[in-house]
Amino acid sequence: MTAGISSLTSLSNPTGAKASSDASTIAGNFNQFLTLLTTQLQNQNPLDPLDTNQFTQQLVQFASVEQQLKTNDQLGSLITASKASAAATASGLIGKTVTADGATSSLADGSATWTLTPARAAAKAVMTITDPKGNVVATQTKALPAGSQSFTWDGRASTGQLAADGKYTLKVQALDATGSSVTVDTKITGAITSVDVSGAEPVLTIGDRTVALSSVEAIGGTGGN
Repeated sequence: MTAGISSLTSLSNPTGAKASSDASTIAGNFNQFLTLLTTQLQNQNPLDPLDTNQFTQQLVQFASVEQQLKTNDQLGSLITASKASAAATASGLIGKTVTADGATSSLADGSATWTLTPARAAAKAVMTITDPKGNVVATQTKALPAGSQSFTWDGRASTGQLAADGKYTLKVQALDATGSSVTVDTKITGAITSVDVSGAEPVLTIGDRTVALSSVEAIGGTGGN
């Protein structure tokens, strides 16, 4: 896989179409309010002018809408700066060895893989796989030998149907031969080969796995150092 950064052009519009639509809506309301207020002042009865308190309240509303527009502009600038900073940080990780939370993996083409490291051999380990909403999709029970190992799910749910591609989380509850609980580590360690900054958070590629930048727990040197 060629190392690199993808979708850098997305930084030029970090808030997307929704933010643009929201700003247009607020600006439209602002202009409409200004038009209504001006029309009201022009057509008020000279013998019965607008009540001072009502006029003051309308001016306060006018100022609030104007302030909201300015705040949105400032937030947009902050988001742009934040994404640029995150992209710069993520790009500096390419080639470095990182350790990240590996409890969540991607199901694609009928396969999702996790790296498991039990503290010692487990005579019984219940593997529970959940979807992004926390719903249990599948469970499996097996023994786990000591040491690092891979666990691959074929994407088949407990109902017998194939689950849709996407992110799934694995939780392992393991017991040894005496019935004592065994801790099973689901972290992933490897060198970063590429970074995708097209989304809200940079996503790192480690071998054939992808993890979010926020999942990184430790950073080592380059080239496995």
